Amino acid sequence: MGTLLLFVVGCFGAVALLLRWLLRSGLAQRIALDHPNERSLHLQPVPRIGGLVLVGVATAAMLVALPALRPLATIAAALMLLSAWDDRHGLPVALRLIAHLAAALLAAGIVMPASAAWVWLAAMVALTWGMNLYNFMDGSDGLAGGMALIGFAALALAAGSEATELALACACIAAAAAGFLLHNFHPARVFLGDAGSIPLGFLAGALGLEGWIDGIWPLWFPLLVFSPFVVDATVTLALRILRGRRPWQAHREHAYQRMVAGGLGHRGTALAWYGLMLACAGSALAALRAEAATQALLLGGWAAIYVALLTWVRARLPLKRT
Repeated sequence: MGTLLLFVVGCFGAVALLLRWLLRSGLAQRIALDHPNERSLHLQPVPRIGGLVLVGVATAAMLVALPALRPLATIAAALMLLSAWDDRHGLPVALRLIAHLAAALLAAGIVMPASAAWVWLAAMVALTWGMNLYNFMDGSDGLAGGMALIGFAALALAAGSEATELALACACIAAAAAGFLLHNFHPARVFLGDAGSIPLGFLAGALGLEGWIDGIWPLWFPLLVFSPFVVDATVTLALRILRGRRPWQAHREHAYQRMVAGGLGHRGTALAWYGLMLACAGSALAALRAEAATQALLLGGWAAIYVALLTWVRARLPLKRT
């Protein structure tokens, strides 16, 4: 318990204080700025160095204190640095995709070395999509940071004493996300940037797979915990593809973007999503040790809820498509 508390307080404090110093000193504005574009919901340039601090602190803690998870932490740190370069200078889409696929392939080999080739392939595709969907969902004040806080906290609680290193790693990320949220909740003074969203998506998928392979939770558990992001990003992308639109083109068709532009604003949207995230995480934790029939009923119920929610949002909050 003392070690867990040290990790949580240390990661929270390091991120919160470092971001405060970077913002006050003006360094944050000189490192990387997020300028408004077709996808943006903000009107003024905002520093996007939050991910460097959040992921940097969390992966540093993992590298120092959690030897079993050092390979995954190393990959996450490499993704952070590559994405930070992308934030500042820009990288070709093809190069980013190759890097994401390579990271996913390495992680699949580390987490499930004895699995069949098709399982590796499925894991690689899932991890690559996880990195990018988290990036797509990082577009409103407090949203991606809140998902990291609630999602990784749920994984930490589920791992508990059964998988100490996994629990500590997830607690590190959740605590770092809490420190980031002090500066990212509306009105946001700093954004994650790709340096934060890409490795956070990777870690959500990789640590989720780690817990599944180790028998800590069934595969549905991390998917339900992070389902607010998984569902919105996946459904939105699928609908754009069905309409013949380019998946990588900037747009504002996600449910959260519709909610912000439709009147809830950044604060109201974040609070509404926090409620959804807590409901998903809480129900997943409650059903973790339940019978298979109860778990199936829970998943079916959430599928129906998401159909209703997305249908309502798209009908009541239409946006001009791009």
